[in-house]
Amino acid sequence: MIEELKSDDLVNKVGGRFKLTALIQHRLVELVQGQRPFVDRKMPDGRQRTDMEIVIQEILEDKIAIDYEKSDVTSPEKIAKLDKGT
Repeated sequence: MIEELKSDDLVNKVGGRFKLTALIQHRLVELVQGQRPFVDRKMPDGRQRTDMEIVIQEILEDKIAIDYEKSDVTSPEKIAKLDKGT
């Protein structure tokens, strides 16, 4: 299992489990269709990353994210402001 998925840090970084799942799914489709990864396929230990590992690493390195301005998805910052009533 990918260790980063055991922690809520990745979920919080994107703004929720649904948003994380949607981002992962969208990027996996792009990789399967032939787009190049934004991180190295080869890991420091010499083995090749799976497509899922590539997507997780891209998120961790801020290489991909949800474009909140172009989508109808509410950003985590806007949700936090709404929760505080500001």
